[in-house]
Amino acid sequence: MSDAPIRLLHTSQLGPEALDGIRALLGRAFEGDFCDADFEHALGGMHALVHRDGELVAHGSVVQRRVVHRGRALRTGYVEAVAVRADRRRQGLGARVMAALEEVIARAYDLGALSASDAGAALYDARGWTVWGGRIGTLAPPGPRALPEEEGSTYLWAPDGGTLPDPAGGLWFDWRNGDVL
Repeated sequence: MSDAPIRLLHTSQLGPEALDGIRALLGRAFEGDFCDADFEHALGGMHALVHRDGELVAHGSVVQRRVVHRGRALRTGYVEAVAVRADRRRQGLGARVMAALEEVIARAYDLGALSASDAGAALYDARGWTVWGGRIGTLAPPGPRALPEEEGSTYLWAPDGGTLPDPAGGLWFDWRNGDVL
């Protein structure tokens, strides 16, 4: 299975059939706990896709977000919708999808970020992503709002082994509909 090629495509290169296939994979992989707002968050950036025997078996995407740290807006590659079809798990596909997304982040962003489920945390730990140890918030329409419920599940990755932001400064993510992170 590890020889299945990874295709990197921008959302604009995916037609309705491909998007429907991605949405279906995510719905099954997250066992129904993946809503339309979650899917919307995964669009507008680069998608890493793995097909096997003509079927989509793994997906992940990286989209641009702005994250403010100590008064500076960081161009952040935010990883979304990483999933592997249930019958293809534990074959290295999630790691290969993440490697492709990390390459995109390294070429285009100051920082990588994601919000991990309990089931996905081990993959990110193994790849050198670091749990953010500082405050997290969002720049909501009515003003800044702390998100303490996101602390402990937000991971960061610095391209080329760079330095991560100082946790004393906090991270303030741009606003979006649905779950902010």
